[in-house]
Amino acid sequence: MLPCRQLDDVVPFYAALGFEQTYRQERPNPYLCLNRGGIDLHFFGLADFDPANSLGNVGVLVPDTGALFDEFAAGLRAAYGKLPMAGIPRITRPRRKQGTTGGFTVVDPGGNWLRISSTGDTETETAPDSDTDGWSGARAGRLDRVMLNAARQGDAHGDEAAAIAVLEAGLARHPDATAVERVPVLVYLAELLHRSGQTERALATLATVEALDLDEAGRTVVATDLRTAAELRAEIS
Repeated sequence: MLPCRQLDDVVPFYAALGFEQTYRQERPNPYLCLNRGGIDLHFFGLADFDPANSLGNVGVLVPDTGALFDEFAAGLRAAYGKLPMAGIPRITRPRRKQGTTGGFTVVDPGGNWLRISSTGDTETETAPDSDTDGWSGARAGRLDRVMLNAARQGDAHGDEAAAIAVLEAGLARHPDATAVERVPVLVYLAELLHRSGQTERALATLATVEALDLDEAGRTVVATDLRTAAELRAEIS
C-alpha cells in the first residue's frame, strides 16, 4: 500500500501510464486500487503526507523494460506535453546498472518509486547488444563501466551528486574517448544535472553534445541519446 497526499494526485498520472481504476473509496479512509495488465497498485490518502519524504518502493519485473518504457513515455507525453525527467513525478531512461538488473524508475506524484527491472536479467561484463536497457553493443567501450557505476548511484540509489561525480571523473580519465562513446555519458550527465536543479550546467553539457563531430553512422548509433538530449533541452527551455 503506497501513500499519497490525496487520491486525485495519483489517478491522472497513472491513467497516463495506462492504469485503470478498479476500486476507490473516500470513507472511512481514502483508498484506491489501480491495475495495468499484471501490475496491481494500492494507495491510501494521508492529508499531511510529504511526497519528498516517501519511502514507498515497488519492484516490477517485466520481460522487456524498453517496450514498457516506450508505452509509459508515450502516455506521459500525451498527458503532460513532455517527459518529466526531474522533480516529482519523473521517469528515468532504461539503463543497465552496476551489480543489478537493467531497467528504469518511475517516481509517482506520491514520491513512490516503481523500479522496473528485466526478468532473468543479470549484470554482465559486456553491454547487451540491443538498446533496450540504454546501451548499444556498437558503442560499448572505455566509458561503459563508468555508465554502469553512475546509473547505480543516480538511478538505483537516487544519489545524483555521486553519479555526476562518477561521470565527470570518467570523462576526465578518458579524454581520448570517441564522440560516440562520449555522447551517452554527456547526455546522462545533463539529465542528472537537470534532475538536481543545475540548469545552466545541464544546458552547457547539452551544448557540448551538440558540438561533437558525429558522422551519419555515429548519429545512428547514438540516435536514442540524441533524442533524449533534444527532449531535455525542450523541457529545460
